[in-house]
Amino acid sequence: MKINKLVSLVVAVGIALLAAGPAAAQQAAAAPQDVRIEHDLLGEKAVPADAYYGVQTARALENFQISGRTIADYPEFIKGFAIVKMAAAMANTDVGKMDAETRDAIIKAGEAILEGKYLDQFVVDPYQGGAGTSTNMNANEVMANVALELTGHALGEYEYINPHDDLNMSQSTNDSYPTAIKVAIIRLNEPLSKQVELLAAAFRAKGAEFLNILKMGRTEMQDAVPMTVGQEFHAFAAVLEGNIIPLQEAERHLYGINMGGTAIGTGLNAPDGFTKSCAEHLGKLTGKPFAPADDLIGATWDQSAFAGYSSALKGLAVTLSKISNDLILLASGPRAGLFEINLPALQPGSSIMPGKVNPVAPELMNLVAFRVMGNDVTVTMAAHHGQLQLNAYEPVEAVAIFESQQLMTEAMVMFRTSCIEGITVNENIQKHNIDRTVGIVTAFNPILGHDKGDELAKEAYETDKGILELVREKKILTDEQLDEILDPEALTGLNPENYK
Repeated sequence: MKINKLVSLVVAVGIALLAAGPAAAQQAAAAPQDVRIEHDLLGEKAVPADAYYGVQTARALENFQISGRTIADYPEFIKGFAIVKMAAAMANTDVGKMDAETRDAIIKAGEAILEGKYLDQFVVDPYQGGAGTSTNMNANEVMANVALELTGHALGEYEYINPHDDLNMSQSTNDSYPTAIKVAIIRLNEPLSKQVELLAAAFRAKGAEFLNILKMGRTEMQDAVPMTVGQEFHAFAAVLEGNIIPLQEAERHLYGINMGGTAIGTGLNAPDGFTKSCAEHLGKLTGKPFAPADDLIGATWDQSAFAGYSSALKGLAVTLSKISNDLILLASGPRAGLFEINLPALQPGSSIMPGKVNPVAPELMNLVAFRVMGNDVTVTMAAHHGQLQLNAYEPVEAVAIFESQQLMTEAMVMFRTSCIEGITVNENIQKHNIDRTVGIVTAFNPILGHDKGDELAKEAYETDKGILELVREKKILTDEQLDEILDPEALTGLNPENYK
């Protein structure tokens, strides 16, 4: 039967080439295309003979050429799917639906994908209609054909291992797809969180290095009260460390899965015991405490776990952007700005202005932060636009979250190694600011009183003198009293023990 179908295809191609003219026929004859014929609901379709994907993937390639990217651009997503399919095969064997030989073949195929093989076969565009069906079928077809090849069969011999009947057994796109997304997000969360920790540690190291260097703190861009540069950098670290907690909390909400819920959460075609067994195997394969959701129908349409994780990413992005903006401002100048710190010079900053060096590292961190904030809006919109028992917009949520995780992880590496670790302080600028600022008058309030402080501040502005200069001129305080007041620990509330 397959031979007859192939003959029909060759005849059809020949007729088309004759209609196109001799030149086209000669060109095609010079570059023959080996194909195999597969069929689905819509009929027969030619698939490249050496492709591990099948007919439904081929249709998706025709329908969805949108972004110029493929799901293979998100390798952890592909690995997430492999893990889900492996866990499902194990569970189906546990409940007596799948034989051990087929299970073992699927597991071997999954292990090969986890090793990074066959990534080029995951070819569908991540932007797709159908709530992820094309991605699920791409995974089903590739894993089926890899399993066939590993067991000595030809690609496309689905009577032995079938993309639908075996790889999709007891499943639907509507439970396997969101579960694969969750597995991928969790796997990407670990290196992301690690980079937050390393970046915070880099700020801690700078905080220790600059702990006793006095500077002026500012509120609303006006001189406020003194602090130390070290305190400022330790504060950067503390807020970053605080952002790890929301990421961990958000990950915990991803552990509830709807595997076994199949189409809408009712569990149609999933045997008793599959749901629990699949979650257990998923936990063993990932080392994470996956468990069946309390309500599979609700879990099938609910996107709050994705929205929550995206929100945690946005919170981290906001923190990194604030820190980046502060560093850009503190390093501004060098002659006509604050110039309190030096950022490492990474490249010439202008094609026209000689000698200019720009703060490209924190600028890049800002670019990434803006993108992550925008991605969070995308996730929010997609999460609440699904109708009834399914959300068809999960694909764009996945793209947005994966992109945010990858961008943030890589950007933090660059930010830490190319910028933070090389920051130095301009101590002469800091000292000049302390000597000249009117803001330090607040430190004299306990001794001189607020009214006297107002008088000194007013005179300082009128005469363009510093508070310390006036206090010394008027001999209001002795040098010993000034040294006591200006001691970093007394002046800033600094307790070095808090930073050990």
